[in-house]
Order: sequence, then C-alpha cells, then structure tokens
Amino acid sequence: MNAPTSPFALQPAGKPLPADFLAALRQRFGDRLSTAQAVREHHGRDESPYPMVLPDAVVFADSSDDVAALVSLCGQWRVPLIPYGVGSSLEGHLLAVHGGVTLDLSRMNRVLAVNAEDLTVTVQAGVTRKQLNEEIKATGLFFPIDPGADATIGGMTATRASGTNAVRYGTMRENVLALTVVTADGKCVRTAGRARKSSAGYDLTRVFVGSEGTLGVITEVTLRVYPQPEAISAAVCAFPSVAAAVNTTIATIQMGIPIARCELLDALTVKAVNARDKLGLAELPTLFFEFHGSAAGVREQVEAVMDLAREQGAQDVQWASTPEERTRLWSARHNAYFACLQLKPGCRSFTTDVCVPISRLADCIVETERDTAASFLPCPILGHVGDGNFHVAILADPNDARETAEAERLNHRIVSRALAMDGTCTGEHGVGLHKMDFLLEEHGADAVELMARIKRAFDPLNILNPGKIVRV
Repeated sequence: MNAPTSPFALQPAGKPLPADFLAALRQRFGDRLSTAQAVREHHGRDESPYPMVLPDAVVFADSSDDVAALVSLCGQWRVPLIPYGVGSSLEGHLLAVHGGVTLDLSRMNRVLAVNAEDLTVTVQAGVTRKQLNEEIKATGLFFPIDPGADATIGGMTATRASGTNAVRYGTMRENVLALTVVTADGKCVRTAGRARKSSAGYDLTRVFVGSEGTLGVITEVTLRVYPQPEAISAAVCAFPSVAAAVNTTIATIQMGIPIARCELLDALTVKAVNARDKLGLAELPTLFFEFHGSAAGVREQVEAVMDLAREQGAQDVQWASTPEERTRLWSARHNAYFACLQLKPGCRSFTTDVCVPISRLADCIVETERDTAASFLPCPILGHVGDGNFHVAILADPNDARETAEAERLNHRIVSRALAMDGTCTGEHGVGLHKMDFLLEEHGADAVELMARIKRAFDPLNILNPGKIVRV
C-alpha cells in the first residue's frame, strides 16, 4: 500500500500574499481581516497528528455575499482559500499547506428557517449541532447526526460526517436536502429545493456533500429533522471479549432491531473514560446502547437486545433512563477521544476510521485487536459498530520517529485489512491529507483521476482547499 502523506513532512508552499490583494481584503472586510500571529495559529491546527501550518490571513464572513466576495478576490489573485468551522478535523482538512486565506464561517451561525410541518430546517454553515438542537427543541424536533465534537453543520456536511446515531438515522449524506454553495468563480448556487426527492438533473447536493471545501464553499444547509422520540432508554453492557460484544451487535443489526445507537469501547477505552468521567464501569469490552421509540417499542427492543447480549456472556448491565443519566453516559462516550489522549500525556492520536460490511466486522476488529495488543503503543479501540465503523486511537509522540513509524505501520495494516474485506479507509472522518494515497488504493487510479477531473472542472484555478482529497 502506498504510504500516506507523512504527518511530519509538511512545509507551507505558499508565497507571501500580494500587497494589492491584502489592500482589497482590508477595504472589503475591514477589521474582519486578521493577519495576527495568534489568529493565524488558531486557524492553523486541528485534531490531526500534523504540525501547525498557518494561513497567511484569516477572514471572518457574516453572509454568503461575504463568501462570494472573498472567493472572487482569491480567484482574481489566485490565492488559496480554506474554509474553517471550529477546527475539529482529524485528517488535516483545514491546514493551509499552500498558504493563502482561511475563511472562518463561525459568525454565520443563524438558524434561517424551521419548517416543522415538513420536518426540515435551514441553517447557515457556522451553526453547530448543539446550537441547532437547542434552538429547535421547543418545536419537538431534533437533528440526530452526532459525531461527538460540537462541529459546525457546514463542516459536518463538507466531511460527510455521521456519528453515534447513524445506525438508525443515517449520515449527513441521507439528511442533507439542499445547499447554498459559493463556487470557485464567486457565484452563489442553490443545489435543490426542500422536496424529499427529485430527479431533476444532476444531484449537485451530493456532489458537494463530502467534498471537503475543494469544490465550493458551503454557506447554507437544509436538513431533515425528526420528532423527538416518545421514549428513550440507554444501557451499558460489559462483555468477556471484544468478539462477544461485536457478535451481539451483528446479531442485533441482522435481526432488524431498530436501535438508535450501538457503540463499542474496548477495555482500555473504558479505563480512560472511567478516569476522566468517573463512571465506575467494569473495565471490560463494553457496548453502549440507546433505544428510541414508543414506550412499548423501546421495551421490545430492550428485551430482544438483552437476550442477544446474554447469549454472548454480557454482564454488569447498567441502565440510564433519565435525561441526566443519559447525558452523563453519552457525554463520556463523546469525550472518549480526549480521555484516551490522557493515557499517554503529550501524545497525539493517529486515529483510524475504517468501516466494513457488518458481516466482516467481528473478523476485522478481532484481527485489529491482535495487532494493537502486539504493539508497544497504547491503542484504544472504539467505534460506531452498529454500522460497521470503528476507530483505533494510536497514541504516539509526534516528536519520536520510532513511535510515529509504528503508528503509521499499524494504520496501514488496519486500512489494508478493511479494504481487503470490501470496506473503506474512512467511514466518516473524510480524506483530507492523511488518506489521499489510501483513496487511490481503495478506488483505483481511474476513479481517482475522475475525481481529479471533477475538481479541475469545478475549480480550474485550484484555489479551493488545494492539496486535499486529490492531487491536481
């Protein structure tokens, strides 16, 4: 397998911004343009193992018109433009590897329309998922896509994110109805209406969902939302082995039980969340379940899943039925990434993100567990196993060549195994920088060249987040 871009070999390749370009930016954006070192540093890092790579300037947009103006100016001077939400990327998506301007969309944070009768909302790209759910709570609706981080809706759309609820509600791909996008020539394009289906021409919405800012800048998103469930219950089940936990998951999915969430934490991850969040869980491979529906439906789901769990030796079942208990439980799950980092202070996480068909999940995770057990690095395993997606947080010192080499070796083995099982190198984190060569391995040269042709057609000057997904 081809090696991905080394996380420690990045050198910004950009030239200093032209003085006339900076003057034009200052005239248009005033104090919403910053070249301050601290602001650039804030926008030059993410949660990936890559070192900081600073943009030359940062612009804060308030509207789609602002974005269109900035894109036009960048096109005129051929300056790279990198969209930025809250910086929760794990694959180097927002690093200014060719210099240029970072476009901060966090001020575009208005909920524009709530169409409760149609179960849709339209938001600006800088709205975060927690903010959205807080603002629509009074309507009895919620937005289920939950990647853990309080990411922006624009960033979640750009990376085709999913998270803990995907097993029941799908991913951003299924829940984005329409977009407003600023194209590379500075035009604002609406990709669709609010109808639930359409066969009117090319599906432009799906072209931009998952494009990681390389084809256009997403400024507004229309989403599906859902009625809040009548009843919600959550359970935590410990198992004697990872295989037993995964086999329970597979049986649950294959029986068609409509669980909302099914999350795996291996023993090391449980140890980490216990230390951080004081949960007191048995330090064994553990499944976190959540059930949504009517009171009777939830009871039926619970009984069916618990029967399957007991067949696999489940023990130490804990229930969380009140909102407070569930919040504490799922907050701990969402913070598992940061809890794992505390297992090795000063480390960074080389986070894998493979997804395989559910029938191959047990084999994939068990073989991965053997690899990680033989490594000298701590490697917690966790994931959204209900849809075949899991992660390994390979904890390594970025300044230690031996550790980073071992992290990349494990990453290669995990991805190679997933691809051999007809899976993918990334279930939800996206390609960014780190998985560009894995993309070639997964899809082949002809398919990747077709992606590159799409990039060249949409962005002939290569100004939109250059150096990500494909090389052009």
